Amino acid sequence: MQAEPSVLEEIKQFKHTQISGVRNQPHILIVEARSTYIPIEHFKETFNFIGELVEKRQISKLIFDKRKLSVFHQPSMEWYFTEWKEQMFNKGLTTHRKILPQDEVFRQSVKIGREKINNQFPNGKFKLMDIAYAENIEQAIRE
Repeated sequence: MQAEPSVLEEIKQFKHTQISGVRNQPHILIVEARSTYIPIEHFKETFNFIGELVEKRQISKLIFDKRKLSVFHQPSMEWYFTEWKEQMFNKGLTTHRKILPQDEVFRQSVKIGREKINNQFPNGKFKLMDIAYAENIEQAIRE
């Protein structure tokens, strides 16, 4: 179940992603994967843009809708957790919701990737963040 289109406002389209805001909740941003794979340079471009919005709009919650992804990319995940989230934590972005595809291999890859990052970066600020998974946009906005 997708959020009502009238609830979301498109902010910017990239080649593999779309950034939207949530009407009446200006502190929330949504990034939606629009393809099965996001090359790391496009991934970084998207999240660097989000980083600018975090500061300008005082974003405190990010929803990452990964349901269209079918390829898991560990280097992107490591950069996202160990560099990008570190910077965003200092800017007030402390709540993250992720919506994963209904693909058990992908979900298991995410779990293994997170364990690896947790072990390699025991003092990462991402451990202080409120990170949880949701099954749809509505749940991610609500929780």
